[in-house]
Amino acid sequence: MASNKAERALVEQWRDILSLHARTQCELDRALHGHGLCGSDFEVLDLLAEGAAADGGCAYRVQEISERVHLSQSALSRLIGRLEKDGLVERAMCAEDRRGVRVALTAKGRALHGEVRPVQRAVLTRMLAEAD
Repeated sequence: MASNKAERALVEQWRDILSLHARTQCELDRALHGHGLCGSDFEVLDLLAEGAAADGGCAYRVQEISERVHLSQSALSRLIGRLEKDGLVERAMCAEDRRGVRVALTAKGRALHGEVRPVQRAVLTRMLAEAD
């Protein structure tokens, strides 16, 4: 009986986490939509901005990005293609491994990230404060 109660509590805690994630993702998508982005788009821009080399060069390989933003490689490739088409990122071959592709923010991507970052952080602050 005690183990059933503990198990139910564990499952409820898990469902609360899933619910918070879903609500937060919806709020992020809604807030970022006016800037032409969705939550996953911003996560890639944010990761690239955090890891940008001092010279603005390519910081991450596509595979490294997929591990950090929790998207499949094919979904990430489509997302990067859209961001590239919009002039926000650029792809380049890896100098150390010609089979690899690195991704970097463009000047337009850095500017949009700087504009949208406070919006995303405000949503996170609000949503995660509600969870406490």
